[in-house]
Amino acid sequence: MIAQGAGGPDGIRPPSEAVKGDYRAAMSHFLGTHQNRLDAKGRTSVPAPFRAALRALANGESSLVLRPSLHNACIDAVPVSVFQALATPLDQLDVFSQAHDDLAATLYANAFPMEADKEGRIILPESLIHYANITGAVAFVGLGRIFQIWEPAAAAKRSEESRARAKLRDLTVSKAA
Repeated sequence: MIAQGAGGPDGIRPPSEAVKGDYRAAMSHFLGTHQNRLDAKGRTSVPAPFRAALRALANGESSLVLRPSLHNACIDAVPVSVFQALATPLDQLDVFSQAHDDLAATLYANAFPMEADKEGRIILPESLIHYANITGAVAFVGLGRIFQIWEPAAAAKRSEESRARAKLRDLTVSKAA
């Protein structure tokens, strides 16, 4: 976003200034797609830009909740603070209701708390690796407040399909709400 009157006579900031400002804003969101390897022990390194975003979203922490995606064969990686916000509406439901049981099972039953080590590595639980059909390489896909971990070919296919659906439905940020 360019401020009124910023930059040169045409209002456009020089590239170095624009990039610097945009990078700081982006640090609190997971952006882009990054690929890494999964080692024999199920470890992979969270990409550096995602580690920076995680620290920004989690007050310097590197805690995540990993869970199977509800809609795709991939792993949702959710900062603990975002996960807690998602779980808050459950407190409004009767703890003995079927609705509470269904939502709680969906949210919690297959969730794994995870802390990245000093090198930014996390261990993907075997059940989630199997769910996402990951064999060696992993794709980290930024989705704003969360990111997903995919088998790379499936991530590329999903990205193409998402763009096609958005174009077909003429989706824009203002129309999505």
